Amino acid sequence: MNHRSPRLLITVCIILTCSVRLFAEDASEAAKPVKKLILPGESFLVEGRPAFIMWPAKEKRQNPQPWIMYAPTLPAYPDRHEKWMHQQFVDAGIAVAGIDVGEAHGSPTSQKLFTALYQELTLNHGFAKKVCLFGRSRGGLWCSSWAVNHPEKLSGFIGIYPVFDIRTYPKLSRAAPAYGLTLEQLEASLDQHNPIARMNILAKAKIPMMIIHGEIDKVVPIKENSGTVEKLYQQAGNEDAIKLIRVADQGHNFWPGFFNNQPLVDFAIKHAKAGAEAGSGQ
Repeated sequence: MNHRSPRLLITVCIILTCSVRLFAEDASEAAKPVKKLILPGESFLVEGRPAFIMWPAKEKRQNPQPWIMYAPTLPAYPDRHEKWMHQQFVDAGIAVAGIDVGEAHGSPTSQKLFTALYQELTLNHGFAKKVCLFGRSRGGLWCSSWAVNHPEKLSGFIGIYPVFDIRTYPKLSRAAPAYGLTLEQLEASLDQHNPIARMNILAKAKIPMMIIHGEIDKVVPIKENSGTVEKLYQQAGNEDAIKLIRVADQGHNFWPGFFNNQPLVDFAIKHAKAGAEAGSGQ
């Protein structure tokens, strides 16, 4: 009698059981969404980074599809504080998309990822060639860094206490590693990398912009950021293209007025749609 057969059979069963379990675990992992969203949509990878689209209902979609590019797309964002805004966007037929670039602080790496998302959506998903940007807090730094290099791709820009000056947030010492530079190297090339130094490009191009910003914001000071952008538009003679809503007695917080502002939402919807109309006429 062969005494090895029962042992061999047990071994084979154990291997098969483990294989089935591992396969099931892999399938479960594959079934998980790349990113959890606050509204119906889809998540996927672009250049290996998590990206998302929050879609309007099918009957409200268009070709080309008007859209908003949002930042900061991090695991926690967009968050519940913005849910009302994004619901208004999709209800109006506007898609919202973003890509997680990590804490890249507007570096060239993050800009390349923004471009990769833009190309993916415009080439493969029928999105409009002109997009309205939405930068919240440090997301303003990401958006404006990309915007000053691609003004021809913009239909508008909205912001909630957005960063434009890298010196105020995250400050040069924290930003330098994301740029692959030393502090001294970043300081020496600041006019090249700091979006506030080049926001006159958007001002001269008369890119429509609306911002809401608290007057006592200590994290992202209004004077050095949104206030300076407003002055650049004024100096360019295009003050009619920018609207800065100054909120007294508010700082960098979750005050509902920042996130339930109907004029800000209406502005984004108007210019996202204008971007799609411009693309359809090309």
